[in-house]
Amino acid sequence: MPRPWRVWHRGPVPGYQVFAAFYDEVMDDPGPRAERVVRWIDRFRPDARTLLELGCGTGSVLARLPGVPDLTGLDASPAMLAVARAKVPGARLVEGDMQAPALGERFDVVACVFDSLNHLRSFAAWEAVFAAAADHLHGDGLFVFDVNTVGELRRLGEEPPWVDDFDRGVAVIDVEAADAGDGGVDSVWDIRIFEHVAGARYELHHERIGELAVPLERVRAAVSGRFEVLAEEDDHGGVPTDESIKAHFACRRR
Repeated sequence: MPRPWRVWHRGPVPGYQVFAAFYDEVMDDPGPRAERVVRWIDRFRPDARTLLELGCGTGSVLARLPGVPDLTGLDASPAMLAVARAKVPGARLVEGDMQAPALGERFDVVACVFDSLNHLRSFAAWEAVFAAAADHLHGDGLFVFDVNTVGELRRLGEEPPWVDDFDRGVAVIDVEAADAGDGGVDSVWDIRIFEHVAGARYELHHERIGELAVPLERVRAAVSGRFEVLAEEDDHGGVPTDESIKAHFACRRR
């Protein structure tokens, strides 16, 4: 008879303090996100030498941008930045709020990808990021961002929890989704990591992380005052809708 798991529970801690150590092993491959950023830089700002990533997380996208010589990443989570420092030692990494980076300089490209915007759970906060991106771009600078759609968060909320076996243990992720008004969806990602300690011993790490999605027309209207939208795609290169998985945008500062 197999021995039962023995679990130690540290309890929920906000701000990726728990999940940061397991993030790269559990989450989707960042390669396609970075490839799209590279493709749009090559197309719309091929002479770019400086890039700021808002919500850089563990640095997985920055690590895949070797063509831009001067990289800066900003994130609110010290735990995520600690991973990024080991992964991208040549980048400048700053702890801060992407709604108000206040770096006092401008960049050729600002990126906010890997659903970073969705983690801000009011649309006013999204608008603050759009304003911050414009304030930190040169006059012809490029702003690249993506979002999870309302359709995707609704679907995830209807699906059963998913289980991911990885080298150091097991992750169980359950998404709870609710109507946020004005066609939006507010969700909470309940993440439980069973880290293998030794033998039949596992330690449970628990974190709850929120995400907001809003209709894409609201996003387009919000960026139009500061940016010209140059391209928008779903994950397959088609025109994104509210039922797409994700929507990706490339914009030029007006």
